[in-house]
Amino acid sequence: MKDKQRVGSILLFDGVCNFCNGIVNFLIRQDKKGRISFGSLQSDAGQELLREFLLPVHDFESLVYIKNGRIYQRSTAALEIARDLGGLWSVAYILVVIPKPLRDGLYSWIAKNRYRWFGKKDHCMIPTPDIRKRFID
Repeated sequence: MKDKQRVGSILLFDGVCNFCNGIVNFLIRQDKKGRISFGSLQSDAGQELLREFLLPVHDFESLVYIKNGRIYQRSTAALEIARDLGGLWSVAYILVVIPKPLRDGLYSWIAKNRYRWFGKKDHCMIPTPDIRKRFID
């Protein structure tokens, strides 16, 4: 994990959040070419990447999207992911024109309420063997 110039992109997500797990399952279905890899923020690999990019290791309120050695967080991460999915999803990237404080304000509001609205798991999801290869260790 020491090399910041990786092939493909990595999405770090809150592994116990039902909403976040739903997003990951959605992305797995939409990203048919398998360009995005996944890891939970709580995992050893996720924690190592957070430290590598000098990000807090106990804050699970944000998606962290790593692409071409760059870090994207909060609403910008979501918009970058939409752009990378291509097709009609990439149209969502136009929302980048909304000032970041407004976008991130909405993102933070959803993040703060996600457990109450969608619930929380006791442990991170366990992917099927064919999907497991998309997850970082």
